[in-house]
Amino acid sequence: MADTVKLEIVTPDRKVLSEDVDYVGAPGAMGEFGILPNHVPFLSALGIGNLYYKLGGKTYYVFVAGGFAEVSHNKCTILAEVAEMAHEIDVDRAQKAADRAGQRAQQTKERLDFARNQAALRRAIARMSCQRAGKDAGTC
Repeated sequence: MADTVKLEIVTPDRKVLSEDVDYVGAPGAMGEFGILPNHVPFLSALGIGNLYYKLGGKTYYVFVAGGFAEVSHNKCTILAEVAEMAHEIDVDRAQKAADRAGQRAQQTKERLDFARNQAALRRAIARMSCQRAGKDAGTC
C-alpha cells in the first residue's frame, strides 16, 4: 500500500505543482471532496475555491477555479482553468477585482452579466481566502 498520493496541478499555462502528499482536499462542483492514498478511481468537475494538501504535518493551499480532478493509481491530477499557490496571490489585485465585480453586480440588470459578475466576485473572494489561509498555516 502506498503512503502518499502524487498530486499534480496543471493549468493551460504551466505546471503549478507536482508533489507526493498525504492528503488532498478540493472544491468539487457539487461540494468538497478528499483524497487519501489508495483512493478508488474518481473524476470530478472543479468549482471555485481552495484546494489544500497535507504534507509532513503542514497544510498548503492553492486557489483553483474550474477544470477537472482525476484520481487513479495513487495519483491526483488537477486540470484547472486557473490555479495559484497561496503565496502567489496578490491580495490587493483580488480586492480590486472584488470591488469591481460588486459594483458591476449592482448596476447590471441582465441575468448573464449578473452571473458573470457573481463568478468574478466568488473568484476574488476565494483568492483572498486562500492567501489568508496560507498565511495562517505558515505556508506563505
